[in-house]
Parts: sequence; structure tokens; C-alpha cells
Amino acid sequence: MLIEQSAYANRWRRVSPAAKAAFALCGFIGAFVAGTPSAAVAVAGLLAVVTMAGAGVSAWRYLRVAVPALFFLSISCLSLAFSLDFKGEAQAMTFKLTPAGLQQVADVSARSLAALAALLFLVLTTPLIDLIALLRRLKTPELLLEMMVLCYRMLFVFSAAVHDTLTAQSARLGYATTGLALRSLGGLAASLTLQIWQRAHDLHVAAQARNNDGPLRFLEPRFANSGRDGALAVVSGGALIALAVVLS
Repeated sequence: MLIEQSAYANRWRRVSPAAKAAFALCGFIGAFVAGTPSAAVAVAGLLAVVTMAGAGVSAWRYLRVAVPALFFLSISCLSLAFSLDFKGEAQAMTFKLTPAGLQQVADVSARSLAALAALLFLVLTTPLIDLIALLRRLKTPELLLEMMVLCYRMLFVFSAAVHDTLTAQSARLGYATTGLALRSLGGLAASLTLQIWQRAHDLHVAAQARNNDGPLRFLEPRFANSGRDGALAVVSGGALIALAVVLS
């Protein structure tokens, strides 16, 4: 939900999604053309500054969204840094840390960090509905777009169900003790399973009622100065790529 709140509340909400997507694409390119970890980190830092200072996304919200991805990135880096080594007659397994592994970790983690910053810039400044409209103009298969819409809708259904159930349980002191909390969590899981299954079935029935005729359509907002926004995005993205090359 934090991502959607930022996407609708940032200062660049009315900037053309195509322009923001072009700048994010340039960020991805800059992440992969960076020849050194320091250049990739510089690209990531610049993208983060643009997202927070330019679009007005708060640093606290930015970090809360980025932390799960950074956690998985750190685990992946650990798996790259250490290698398994079998030595001795007993073929004992040991973990080995090599300089080559550390260099590989630095390269991969820096580029992944820059790519993550580019992705966060796009999703924290552009609502999913605008992204779907952009993907439709880019001739993305309608089946994929409909799956995105349904998953997007089910996220809000799931969030509302969790909130309502937790509120009802808390009103009945369902979390007053450890035992009651465990029992309430079990009831919450069971209730959510039934609710999500029932609502998914209702969506399926609704789709059958319309004979799955035609794609799901939404009103697409008009963006003023789309040409100007696109030109600025391309120029800024080109400068970002040039910076990555120069720093390499």
C-alpha cells in the first residue's frame, strides 16, 4: 500500500508515464554500462535523490519500500561471496571466501542496487493504472494486462479483509494474552482463506457472465505537456548514462 500511496501523492503524479518510464529505462541502462561498482552506486544515489527530492517521496517511505528488496539482495550477495570447498580424506565441507568472489559481489550488488533504484523511481511515481495504460499502448498482450489488473484488485481486497478481521478480533480482546493471540491468528488465517477464495470465485463468475468478451478498460487520464516531459526525460536519462560511462 505504501507504493500506491506514494504513486498518487508525489509531485510528479501528472507527469507523463511514458516520460517516467523512459527515464527509468535509462537508469537501467546506466546500471549495466557502469564499469565499476562506484559508478553504479553513483547512479543508484542519483536516482534515489531524483525520486525523493524531485518527486517528493519521503525518505522514510522510500526506505520502507526498499528494505525488503535490499534484504534479498544481501542474501544473494552472501551466496556469491562464499563458495563450498571439499578438502581432506573425509571430504569435509567448508566455506571459502575468495578475493574474486568479493569483486563479483561488489559488481553484482552495485548494479542491482542501481537497477532497484530505477525501478523504485518508476513505481513510486506512477500508479499501476497509468502503467497498464502505457503497456497497452506498447501492445502488451491483453491476457497479461488482465492478470495484472486482477492481482492488483485482489491486493486491496486482501488488505481490507485483514484490516476488518483484525479490528473485530481486537475489539473482542483477541490479542490480550499469548494464547488468545495464537488462537486469533489461526482464526484470521482461516477467515482470510475463505474470504479470498469466495471473492476470487465471484470475480470468476463475473467474468463468465460477460463471456470474457473484450479486455478490461479504464478511463485513461490526459497528461499535459507530454512531449516536453518526454524530451526532458530522454535528455536527463542520456546524461545519467553518460555519467555512468565517465565515472567508469
